[in-house]
Amino acid sequence: MATTQTLRFRGPEKPKAAPKRSTRHDGILQDQIRRSDRAPWSPSFSLALRVLLLVRFAAAMYSNIDDCDEVYNFWEPLHFFDKGYGFQTWEVTPQYGIRSWAYILLHLIPVRIASFVFKNDKRPAFFALRISMSLASAATEAYLYRQVFDRVNNRVGRYVFFMLLGSAGLWNASSAFLPSTFAMYFTSLAFAASIIPASSSNAMRTLKTTVLFAAGAILGWPFALALSIPFVIEELFVFGGDVVPAAERNKWLINRWKRFLGAAVVAATLFIPVICIDSIAYGKLTIAPLNIITYNIFSDRGPNLYGTEPWNFYLKNLLLNFNVLLPFALISLPSLVITYFVDRKRLGFFTPTAEQSSPFTLLGLRLLPFYIWLGVLSLQEHKEERFMFPAYTLLCFNAATSVYLIRGWLEMAFIKATNSPYQASRTSIFRNFTMSVVVVSTLLSLSRIRANWHNYHAPMTMMHSLEYSELPRLLNVTNLLPPVARHSGRNTGETREQMIDLTPIKDFDLTLCYGKEWYRFPGHYLVPAGIRVEFIQSEFKGLLPGHFIESANQSSSLWARPQTRYQPKTMNDQNKEEPSHYVPVESCDYLVDLDFPEHPVESALEPRYTTMTDTWEKVDCRPFLDARHSSVWGRTLWVPGETWSNLNSWGEYCLLRNKNRVEQKIKAMTKKD
Repeated sequence: MATTQTLRFRGPEKPKAAPKRSTRHDGILQDQIRRSDRAPWSPSFSLALRVLLLVRFAAAMYSNIDDCDEVYNFWEPLHFFDKGYGFQTWEVTPQYGIRSWAYILLHLIPVRIASFVFKNDKRPAFFALRISMSLASAATEAYLYRQVFDRVNNRVGRYVFFMLLGSAGLWNASSAFLPSTFAMYFTSLAFAASIIPASSSNAMRTLKTTVLFAAGAILGWPFALALSIPFVIEELFVFGGDVVPAAERNKWLINRWKRFLGAAVVAATLFIPVICIDSIAYGKLTIAPLNIITYNIFSDRGPNLYGTEPWNFYLKNLLLNFNVLLPFALISLPSLVITYFVDRKRLGFFTPTAEQSSPFTLLGLRLLPFYIWLGVLSLQEHKEERFMFPAYTLLCFNAATSVYLIRGWLEMAFIKATNSPYQASRTSIFRNFTMSVVVVSTLLSLSRIRANWHNYHAPMTMMHSLEYSELPRLLNVTNLLPPVARHSGRNTGETREQMIDLTPIKDFDLTLCYGKEWYRFPGHYLVPAGIRVEFIQSEFKGLLPGHFIESANQSSSLWARPQTRYQPKTMNDQNKEEPSHYVPVESCDYLVDLDFPEHPVESALEPRYTTMTDTWEKVDCRPFLDARHSSVWGRTLWVPGETWSNLNSWGEYCLLRNKNRVEQKIKAMTKKD
C-alpha cells in the first residue's frame, strides 16, 4: 500500500580517511621547520604576471636610454626600415654586417601597429615597442619565478619574485632595445626549463632548453650561449634524476649524448631564417652571429677601440643596480658548501649514492651560470653595462638562494640555542631577516630609479618639448597650425582634444643638430617627421654615424629597403673620424647642448652655446647632473629634500633656437601663406 512505511538497516559507515598531506616542498631545497604548516603566500603565475606588468610598463614609459648603441644600432635601423630615413653605423653595413636585421625586424610589428593607429605621430611607435618588450620581460620573469617556486623551493621562489619586481637593474634592462635584453628573456626561459633535473625519461626538457638557449644566442647575442655551459655539463655527464647502475653507465652516456646532439641540430635550424633575412638585407651571404664573434674575439681591432674598464667595473655596476642583492648572489656557492656541512637535510631527505646525483650537485650547477658570466665578462677589457643583462634574472636567483640558505643557518642556530624546534617554528626572527633583505633592496632600487630619472632624463624631455611646444608655436605664428578637432567624450560632457597635426612643419625644412651631446640623441622616433637631424663637430674624434641612403622609390621585392645593401665608403671599423658626417653649425636651426654654469668648460669646437645669446636663445632647459662635481651618494641615490639635492652640482640641458635662421623661415612661410 502507498501508506506502508519500511525501514532499511545498514551498518555504520567507515569514516573517510583524511586526505594524505602532500609534501609541500618537493624541490631541491627542503624546509626543516613549519613543514606541516600552510605554505607561505606566493602569487600565482597570473597574479605575478599582472604585478610585473604594472612595473615593467612603467619602466617602458619612464626609463632612460642609457646606451647610444641602443639608438644607433637598433632604433635607427628600425626607423629607417619603417620610415625610410635614419642614422647608419658601420656595424649595419654590408662590409661588416655584425648586426642582424633579423633581430631588428622582429620588432617591426608593434611599431607598424602604432603607426597605423597614430598616422602622423611617431612617438607612440617608440612606446608601443617598449611596452611590447616589457610584456615579454614580465612573462619570462613570471615563468622563471613559478618554476623556481615549484622545482626548487616555495620560499626561494617567493624571494625571486620580489627581487625581480623591485630591481633597478631589471627596470633598466626590461624594455631596452638590445640583443642582450633579448638574450635575457630567453636565458630566463631556458634556465626555468632546465631547473627540472635531467633524466632519460624527459627528452622534452633537453629539447626545450637547448632551443631556448640557442634562440637567445642566434637571434639575440651569441655570447649569451656561455650561460648554457652548466646545462650542457648536466645533460652530458650528470645523472640528474636518473638512477644509473655501474653496468649501464656507458649505455646511459651514449643515449644522453645522442639526445643532446639531436636537440642541438634542431636548435641550429634557427640559423636558417636568420641567415636568409640578413643575406637578403645585406645583399650577400651574411652570418651576423659569426661576424660579431669574429670581430670581438679574433679581430686585430676589436671592441677595445671603444673604451676599456678596470676588472671591477661590473662589480661596481651591479652594486648600483642590485645593491644588497649582489653580495648575496656572490656568496651563493660558498653558502651552498656551508649548508652541505651544517644543514645537509635542507638539500634533500635521501642519501645520494654512486648511482645518482646529489641535490648539492644539482643546485650547484644552477648557481654556476651567474659566476661564469661574471667571470668571462670581467676578463674582457671592453666592458659595458648592457653586457651583463643576460644574467640579471640569474643574479636574483642566486641571491634568493643565499638568503634562503642563510635563513636555514639561523634556524639551526636558534634550535641549537633553545633546544626547541617548536619555538623556532613560532618566532618571527627568520621572517624578519628575509623581509628586511627584500625591503631594503627594493627601497634602494626605487631610490636609484628615481635618481636616474631625475638626474639624466632631460635628453628625452627635450624631444617632448620640441614636439609639443616649439613646433606648434612655429605653426601658430605662421597661421599653418591646422584646426584642432574637438569631440565630446562618450556619455559625458567632457571635451577632449585630438593630437596636433604637425605635417606642415616639413615646409620649414628645419635642422636639429647635436654636437658633444651626440651620444644622448634618443632616436628619430622621438623627433617629429620633417625635422632633419645632423651632427656638428666637437672634441670627439671617433666615427659618428652617417645617414642611410634615402630614396622615395621603394623596391617591389619582398625587401622594401634595398638601400641596406649599399656599401658606404665613409665607414670604417677602426673608429676613425669621418668629417663628411658633420654639418656647419651655421646650418642648424636648433641645437641640443649641455652647459655647466657652475663649472664651465669650453673650447673652440665646444663653445658655451647657451651664453651666445646673439645667435642662440633657449627654448627649454632642464636640470642635468654634473657627475664630476657631485657627491657619490648624491648622484647614486635620490632622497627627497633640498639637503640631499645640494650634494650635487647641476647643469642645463637645453634645446636652443638659432634666432636669425628660424625668424627668417617664419617670415618666409608667412609671406608664402
